[in-house]
Amino acid sequence: MRAIETKELTKYYGKNRGIENVTLNVSEGDFFGFIGPNGAGKSTTIRTLLGFLSPTSGTGAVLGRDIVKEHLAVLKDVGYLPSEAAFYNGMRVREILALSARLRKTDCLAEGLSLCEKFSLDPDRKVDQLSLGNRKKVGIVCAMQHRPKLYILDEPTSGLDPLMQQVFYELLSERNKEGATVFLSSHVLSEISRYCRHAAVIREGRIIAADSVENLGHTGTKKVILRGASRDPDFPGIRDLVRENDTLRFLYTGSAPSLVAALNGFPFEDLTVADPELDEVFLHFYEGGETK
Repeated sequence: MRAIETKELTKYYGKNRGIENVTLNVSEGDFFGFIGPNGAGKSTTIRTLLGFLSPTSGTGAVLGRDIVKEHLAVLKDVGYLPSEAAFYNGMRVREILALSARLRKTDCLAEGLSLCEKFSLDPDRKVDQLSLGNRKKVGIVCAMQHRPKLYILDEPTSGLDPLMQQVFYELLSERNKEGATVFLSSHVLSEISRYCRHAAVIREGRIIAADSVENLGHTGTKKVILRGASRDPDFPGIRDLVRENDTLRFLYTGSAPSLVAALNGFPFEDLTVADPELDEVFLHFYEGGETK
């Protein structure tokens, strides 16, 4: 059984595009990244998967349950973190955790308090007294305390400091090793490349690539550094050109023989060709990779 499966899932807000023909397949036990620039359709996809939005067309299933007919059952086994969580002012953190547990009819407060300790979160503080980062922690604990089969997390690390980001991903990796499926959206490319095994890229409401993170990095693009270059190159296949004094750095898409031929007669003193960082490759999909 797949943890998440959609076929041509589409959501329009009147005449305005939300998502179009989104087809996703996320296997149970996977650590899956859902990436794209802001406004690409990540949150709309997630909210439609969880039944908070009704699809315009297409179908979807989460943990084998239909996202329209069985959306309440879906929520029982999912740990969901919205990109911006809202809480009742005046409630203390432990009261919010207890309310979340009661809504799920689960006795998990002890786990919640343990998570609070790991995140350096005071359970006796009132939520309206918390910083943005600590409010994010409350949302994370609510999503994790019942140890769900599937985590659906929308921009989970926004607002967290680097130390708490590390704690969060260590915990999430532990849960994944125990068998839970992780599906997280992010526009922080380094998070996807570091933690996810598979990923899908969404742009302007459409999936433009979906594969293993390793395969997504194999686009035929090379990082080129030219030292002692007196002028900028103007041959095809170059993007993201940066000059630092007489050193040029750019990404080149094309064959090695084509690069050698293009550089024939071009003035430079030294050449380095290497595989680009995965973050740089993903930017290709953000900025204009062809739809697949």
